[in-house]
Amino acid sequence: MCGINGIVFSRDSGREVSPDVLIGMRDIMRHRGPDDGGIFVDKNVGIGHRRLAIVDPRLGIQPMFTDDRSCSIVYNGEVYDHADHRAELESSGHSFHSRSDTETILHLYQEHGRDCVEYLRGMFAFAIWDAKRQELLIARDRLGVKPLYYVHSQDGSLYFASEIKSLLAAGAVKPEINFNALPDQLAAHGTSRDETLYAGIKRLMPGHTMVWKDGRIDIREYWDLNFEPKLEPRSDVEFVDAWREMFRKSVELRLMSDVPLGMFLSGGIDSSAIAAMMSTMVSEPIKTFSVGFREREANELGFARLVADAFGTEHHEITITPKQFFDQLPDLVWHEDEPIGFIASVPLYFVSKLAQEHVKVVLTGEGSDETLAGYGRYAKTLQLLNYGRKYESLTPGFVRNAVRGGVGTLPGGIGNKLSRTFLTRSADIENLFLDNFGVFPRAMQSELFSKAVRERIIDVDPYLQSRKWLVKTDAIDPLDQLLYIDTKTYLHELLMKQDQMSMAASIESRVPFLDHKLVEFAARMPREMKLRGNTTKWILREAMKGILPAEILDRPKMGFPVPVGNWFRGEFKHIVEEYVLSPRTIERGIFDERFVRALVARHQAGENHDERIWALVNFEIWQRRFFDGLGNAG
Repeated sequence: MCGINGIVFSRDSGREVSPDVLIGMRDIMRHRGPDDGGIFVDKNVGIGHRRLAIVDPRLGIQPMFTDDRSCSIVYNGEVYDHADHRAELESSGHSFHSRSDTETILHLYQEHGRDCVEYLRGMFAFAIWDAKRQELLIARDRLGVKPLYYVHSQDGSLYFASEIKSLLAAGAVKPEINFNALPDQLAAHGTSRDETLYAGIKRLMPGHTMVWKDGRIDIREYWDLNFEPKLEPRSDVEFVDAWREMFRKSVELRLMSDVPLGMFLSGGIDSSAIAAMMSTMVSEPIKTFSVGFREREANELGFARLVADAFGTEHHEITITPKQFFDQLPDLVWHEDEPIGFIASVPLYFVSKLAQEHVKVVLTGEGSDETLAGYGRYAKTLQLLNYGRKYESLTPGFVRNAVRGGVGTLPGGIGNKLSRTFLTRSADIENLFLDNFGVFPRAMQSELFSKAVRERIIDVDPYLQSRKWLVKTDAIDPLDQLLYIDTKTYLHELLMKQDQMSMAASIESRVPFLDHKLVEFAARMPREMKLRGNTTKWILREAMKGILPAEILDRPKMGFPVPVGNWFRGEFKHIVEEYVLSPRTIERGIFDERFVRALVARHQAGENHDERIWALVNFEIWQRRFFDGLGNAG
């Protein structure tokens, strides 16, 4: 895993790339590749690379060139089946000088051009400069495991990098808030589609390629997740056996490494399943790493130890304090480039730092929930949709209006619960799924933003992009529609969290559940293979029966619990006072002061608004770090 960057100007602009600027934008990402760094500059084009050496450390240096030096590549990621392509490429006359997957991509480009991405199985973001064509090809993997951001200026110049801070370091744009992205950001932990929180900075979407030529860009989608047609009927046992074998193969592929390798072990079923598979493929004990807090409700270390003992791993763990958590937060916002959407990002960094003392590569359980229906919100939404549609078809409109008005008069707890059902909401995915589980739902956003900010937002609808995903998908089953939306939005932000927090510690993370062939198989399975009654991830649980301890198979999902809500009420109340309620924050005029103060007061009185306050805290730290030019957030 590495960091890549580049600049290209139109030839008729007369501009040439400055090596110093290129090196500056490269080395601000040194944490992504502390082992080596390189650049290539040829007048109007320059590409840079920071390397974390994983495969062929001696010869896999980048930028890498074809023999005639007409094509050069910088690349971040791992292509796990690269060796499978070598024989065919060699028979076509290609000569290899290393064992690296980087060289394989370069030769595949010579053979197939832009379509080379169709042959790659893994995670990747790369850029290839073709001097003969005077074209730059940029590509990103199917699920978006690896990040890639860019600025395309009005004069046709293009800047790209693995991290936003690299683009800012090059002066590609000045840091300014993209106000149109605020509703999306504050509803869903992050922005959707190609928008970022920075005006003028976009990201190449997963499963897309971009070609730059003569100042113009052409972006195309080469992959999307299809749920139809469904797989041919087969027995439960046949489905389970087929899925288990594909999962085993995915784990096996991700053991490709010339450096030490381990895994993050939470004690949940996802990471435990990976540990079980790995244990059959390696001769030495697996190195496993876990993180927890002292608070009992936020500590899963006992479950992790249970799995570690079951498979004889070399287990390491770290327990972090609230002070460590908040002391590290400003630097982690810098690594994230945008407000940290997920509270669990912080402990993820600490366990990454622990792992970095022992290994360079880890496997993680990301992606299982979004592909196998692991979140409880899926079953809840399906039930609400089912009952709600029946309710709407059988109940006259004037009765529904009366019920809707009556819910508002009920006592707080009961009224709040019923307000999230079909009794007060339309029975559709937008209202019962997106808005029900949003951080700041639509009604709350109408009060959250100041009048001045609302006037600057072109469309205050936080679900505009998600509705477009609903229109785009071929999914017919409502569950598949939910999974598709989460794959395009929620999962993408989780993957950015995984990438940025692990790379902050200079280690590579790999995600076996997101092998695209496994994901495609899961998408086309019948619903009951994923969600059976209220049993989530049914096929994974069946596949692991007799392999994982029963205590792991049967335990309820905990996520990655962090007791930040209690911390905000107690010893670390000053964090909220500084980053949410201080004059410095209020004077920015982003959020409505009365609403914010009322929200904090309700949280202090016992209501749970931990994610909302977390979002506001991070938004202010982000502004101080990137807009106020502070070396830290204070």
